[in-house]
Amino acid sequence: MAIETEKKFRLDEKQFKKLPKRLEKLGAVFESEVFEENYLHRGGQLDTRRAVLRLRKTTGKTLLTYKESIGPEKEIKQKMEFETEVADVNAMEEIIRMLGYRLSIVYEKRRRTWQFDNVEVVLDELPFGLFMEIEGTERNILRAEKKLAMKKLVPEQRGYPRLTVKHGRMKKSVMEARFKRPKARS
Repeated sequence: MAIETEKKFRLDEKQFKKLPKRLEKLGAVFESEVFEENYLHRGGQLDTRRAVLRLRKTTGKTLLTYKESIGPEKEIKQKMEFETEVADVNAMEEIIRMLGYRLSIVYEKRRRTWQFDNVEVVLDELPFGLFMEIEGTERNILRAEKKLAMKKLVPEQRGYPRLTVKHGRMKKSVMEARFKRPKARS
């Protein structure tokens, strides 16, 4: 069983701008920068198990992820997670629909990823805020947090789906948090 262990922080703009320089100074290795569209599906067994199916679309790649909450809600979260790359996203969406699951949440995210001291550190920009996640073992997360030495870090207990429900907009029967698109010139 794959277990994801992570801690999330809400950042202000100053912290968000300062962290890449701090990571570089500490020897973190920059891995990637991507734009994501996340499509979460619910219903049936997913709801009774506190689980979700997510299709995450990035340029040239789509991942299907099953996530299930385990243990009590706390600052460092643990979830059972299984993930695989999807060759045909349209077929996968149809399979999910035919199994009776419904699209319930869509959110967009700009993500930058670093490897640092046995953890993965990501900086996320969403339409409703700026965040950092540290993923690894609980011990390594706490050690990395200490090494980053950022003042006034505010842990965020809610995941992006719950934050999307709070800050997003209902479009048809789906809660969405999308970046504003520039208006087309006529």
